[in-house]
Amino acid sequence: MFRKFVYLLALSREKHFGRAAESCHVSQPTLSNAIRQLEEELQVPIVERGQKFEGFTPEGMKVLEYARRIVGERDNLRHELLALAQGVTGHLRLGAIPTALPAVPHVLTPFATRFPHIRSSIVSLSSREIQRGLDEFELDAAITYLDNEPLNNVRTLPLYTERYYLLARRDELPEELVAQGAVAWEKAADLRLCLLTPDMQNRRIADTAFRMTGRTVQAAMETNSIVSLYTIVRTGTCASIVPGQLLTVVPPHADIIALPLVDPELSHVVGLAYADRDPPPPLARALAVAASDADIAQRIAISVAEAMIPWRVAIR
Repeated sequence: MFRKFVYLLALSREKHFGRAAESCHVSQPTLSNAIRQLEEELQVPIVERGQKFEGFTPEGMKVLEYARRIVGERDNLRHELLALAQGVTGHLRLGAIPTALPAVPHVLTPFATRFPHIRSSIVSLSSREIQRGLDEFELDAAITYLDNEPLNNVRTLPLYTERYYLLARRDELPEELVAQGAVAWEKAADLRLCLLTPDMQNRRIADTAFRMTGRTVQAAMETNSIVSLYTIVRTGTCASIVPGQLLTVVPPHADIIALPLVDPELSHVVGLAYADRDPPPPLARALAVAASDADIAQRIAISVAEAMIPWRVAIR
């Protein structure tokens, strides 16, 4: 039964019988026959039949939900047993929203120090993709927003508060605006802007801030990379709305300034999230413990404060 569930999950992931069979290292007839046997055992149609894979029936979606849970719990059991015998081991799969990527090393460094034999993979994802990854057992943990569009069925650990800045070339802004040391969202709406793509929660936060001032912004350019926001601003193509974390990893430039966005002055909590299961997944629990013991929230706050000093000097 486990094997059939694994085949079913592969088909859901690959959306193609041949690729699903290849990923499971079996022939396509073997995989197809196993799923037919599963349909006979459960007495429901699981796959929509056609010339090619066309999706799952409503009954199949429910079977798929249980398959993810059962296979995920089997994996957790294996990790628990290994942890009892050898200590925590395995492969940590961590998702992170793009705006949080600069903070990831603060989280993984103490974890890697405590568990040097654990391999880690970090994937940049939208917050909605993170929810799906945690639900479908494809992620062990994630770093994402905790209070704006909160995730469901997760345990959380706050790490830092995200604040927002207008990043622009000095020669693109009126001198009186620069002299104020901050800029209202309403004023920022008048600029040619490069913003993150609409699937990113950071973009939805920015759009909400503009609407609060009665403005709607049509981005001149869009990207899903926060590093691209900086490079586009540096070339003089557009200004941008960026999170404070970006300013910790890009160097100040004589021609570029970062002004805090005010009226409204928004902030949102970003933190660690992992599935709310009992017992919690061993790797996620180990990561949360390491993050708590290392006082990462204070370290991130210090790094942002130190990084902002040269940016503030550049405003003068």
